[in-house]
Amino acid sequence: MSEHVYKIVKLVGSSKDGVEQAIDNAIEKAGESVRHMRWFEVEETRGHVEGGKVAHYQVVLNVGFTLDE
Repeated sequence: MSEHVYKIVKLVGSSKDGVEQAIDNAIEKAGESVRHMRWFEVEETRGHVEGGKVAHYQVVLNVGFTLDE
């Protein structure tokens, strides 16, 4: 592994379908404008409840990306 310097951006992804989909949504959307994403870390998981049922999931992510050479 070569030496890298990473910058970290915080994202919040959401989905009505689950935690994994919330992560995928955040990474996919960020990929439209953030280059060289290398890793992510789930910092927080939470949800929205309606009528006694889970209606929405939210996941807070730290995403690391390498800086341009």
